[in-house]
Amino acid sequence: MFKKVLIANRGEITVRIIRTCRALGIATVAVYSDVDAQALHVLEADEAVPIGPAPVAQSYLNIEAIIGAARRTGAQAIHPGYGLLAENPLLAEACQEAGITFVGPPSQAMRAMAHKAHARRLAASLGIPVVPGHDSIPLDSPSLLKAARELGFPLLIKAAAGGGGRGMRLVEKEEDLLPALESAHREAQSAFGDGYLLMEKLIPYARHVEIQVVADSYGCVVHLGERDCSLQRRHQKVMEEAPSPVVDDALRHRLGEAAISLAKAIGYRNLGTVEFLLDEEGHFYFLEMNTRLQVEHGVTELVTGLDLVALQLAIAAGHPLPLKQEDVRLRGHALECRIYAEDPSQGFLPRSGRINVFQPPQGEGIRNDVGVYPGALVPPYYDPLLAKLLTWGQDRQEALSRMAWALDHYRLEGITTNLPFLQAMVRHPAVQRGKVTVRLVEELDVPSLLQPPPQALMALVAALAIGALDLADPWEALGPWRPGGTTEITVEHEGRTYRALAQRLTGGRWRLSSGSHALEGRLFSPIRGRIVVEGQEGTWSAQVERQNRSFIVEVAGRSWRFQWASPIQVSRPRSPLAKGEELLRAPLNGIVVRVLAQEGDRVKAHQVLVIIESMKMEHNVETSSPGLVRRVLCQPGDQVEEGQVLVELELTEGES
Repeated sequence: MFKKVLIANRGEITVRIIRTCRALGIATVAVYSDVDAQALHVLEADEAVPIGPAPVAQSYLNIEAIIGAARRTGAQAIHPGYGLLAENPLLAEACQEAGITFVGPPSQAMRAMAHKAHARRLAASLGIPVVPGHDSIPLDSPSLLKAARELGFPLLIKAAAGGGGRGMRLVEKEEDLLPALESAHREAQSAFGDGYLLMEKLIPYARHVEIQVVADSYGCVVHLGERDCSLQRRHQKVMEEAPSPVVDDALRHRLGEAAISLAKAIGYRNLGTVEFLLDEEGHFYFLEMNTRLQVEHGVTELVTGLDLVALQLAIAAGHPLPLKQEDVRLRGHALECRIYAEDPSQGFLPRSGRINVFQPPQGEGIRNDVGVYPGALVPPYYDPLLAKLLTWGQDRQEALSRMAWALDHYRLEGITTNLPFLQAMVRHPAVQRGKVTVRLVEELDVPSLLQPPPQALMALVAALAIGALDLADPWEALGPWRPGGTTEITVEHEGRTYRALAQRLTGGRWRLSSGSHALEGRLFSPIRGRIVVEGQEGTWSAQVERQNRSFIVEVAGRSWRFQWASPIQVSRPRSPLAKGEELLRAPLNGIVVRVLAQEGDRVKAHQVLVIIESMKMEHNVETSSPGLVRRVLCQPGDQVEEGQVLVELELTEGES
């Protein structure tokens, strides 16, 4: 086995690989960009080497710098993690030339699967069903529209050289095809250095199921069962589970045989994942093969009892597989939720900033894979994944119950995350019944899904009214000593403002109200933070906890986080708009990659004028009204901040 391994990655996957290396007695080397000097993976590794500025092209994608770091530290092997260079055959070949072991498949196997178009053809030649599509049409070909019409709309545009939703666009109608192709091409070129695209027919209400394969250097290939990754947003996975609730033993066998035949056909070695779509009739179609460790590998570990990173290292060191297919047993059920720095109420826009509070939940059947800590900076240059929360249970219901509890007790403040969205989704009927498809999130009203119930707001104002919380700040002790015995609060939840009122009545009774909801009853606090409301329709209780600058309210088995509404706008002052004027502002921090308007242009409502790249994804900035472009205040390459004015518009007479 190796004595020292360099991990050519960042974030939670690097920390997770370090954990296995430490258990095996292997020293670790981390690499980091300038902005990541204080990142958790740097602090956890035995050694750390700087490799360049923040942009990935100048640091984490710099193969020469990574090989140089391995040579300087005496690392015998390089583990690429996932993402970044993990599926780049050039890194594998550079390792071979430098006499360093690459912890992954041979470069020729990576090349065989690196291009989705080539992988589709190979799978079809092996008799594996593939999604109907076109994979050999240049972007400027006149036959492009004809091919799209043959497939029929809606269809999917996909980057042939990448994954993770980057370079992928859903095209609902013909007039959207060319703009989608141009945007996907640009994003794919930026993310993967290859703008080649393919078109595939959309399979409505499909499930995303993948098979984990593992192969050694002696011709032994086995599969470790499947993972269901159907819960997605923006074509990116957000919740995964193993085994799939819709895959029986017979289907598992057929999927496993297809995955193994593909791995054998390309002389595969190490870990790999073959991804499929399942349609409503139970037919499966090959999507792609990821020649690396997957983000969601942890659920397979929980149901098989195997350490997949340890397997990777052993195979790379030349050891044979320690198991045969008949040795693989799936035990219980596992779930994973990805904790992202993003705003679900704003279309899952990625967010950057500094984490103030970070307390992952602990307990039986709970696992945390984390890449941050209290005080850590989340920069705008990289994937917004912060951590992964995993739960295991004897059956699916137990795993779901543990996940719901764990999400409710996950404390993360200072930056907007998808935790409220995950809390809602784990309780969604489709998730509870195992009936999730890849389009579920697209069809939801996510902002409404995130709204707190009136009981949570009334519990908070009740706790403040009767002094059920320890509040050192007298301005926060909003007790009934105020005139009329009335307590009123204005708080924020996920960027929205809410109000609640507690008014003392005669006979020790109170009136609680939030919006159109109101009730009268007696209030009790048997222990600090516990509120009991004894009303006409029965008795209910809630737990209210003060944490840092927030209030955590747990009611009806779910928790909600509120903050005092800020009375002062602390961001840069914004001058009032003149009549007939519209200012297009950056929705997030990022880099301007394209400006589609010039001063004097007349534009339509909902026309895209600026495209911003943030955390490796493109985001469109469009008009809300038609008008005339008065000033363009940005250009390609500019680093812009959230709220910064990009374009000034002059609306024509009668338009607003």
